[in-house]
Amino acid sequence: MANFAQRTGYQLYTAEERLRRDQSRWTLVQGILAPVQFLIFLVSLGLVLRFLATGEGFGLATLSVLAKTVALYAIMVTGAIWERDVFGCYLFAPAFFWEDMVSMVVIALHTAYLWAFWSEQLSPQQQMLLALAAYATYVVNALQFLIKLRQARLQGAQQMTRIEEALS
Repeated sequence: MANFAQRTGYQLYTAEERLRRDQSRWTLVQGILAPVQFLIFLVSLGLVLRFLATGEGFGLATLSVLAKTVALYAIMVTGAIWERDVFGCYLFAPAFFWEDMVSMVVIALHTAYLWAFWSEQLSPQQQMLLALAAYATYVVNALQFLIKLRQARLQGAQQMTRIEEALS
């Protein structure tokens, strides 16, 4: 596996990694889970904000945060498997180091929410504020991954252009 610092022109994927990415079944799984998790997030965000604004709907808001947390754990586990398939390590591959670092904060905050829910050590309002903190870091992390997705597509298009030019 090529060292990240040794890659010229900062390529997100080497040719071998791109091939492994394209062949991994976990690429499709991630492509399905990411928008599903985002939709759950949007619904949950609305329910959490409704509870904080009106004091109504705590139970539904709680269920939605729990559903979001389950979706997060699912995408994190399958994402780690995907990262192993593509880069040979479960987490912190150089190309996704910072995304994985922020993901750890997202997981920590969602897990803290689970603790607050089960232990009842925080009030309902405090629980929902903790959920909002988890959601804010999730948004940052989602943006990181969207930037990487765009970068991968642009680099893939550039590679295809170079191949076509070499063949002509």
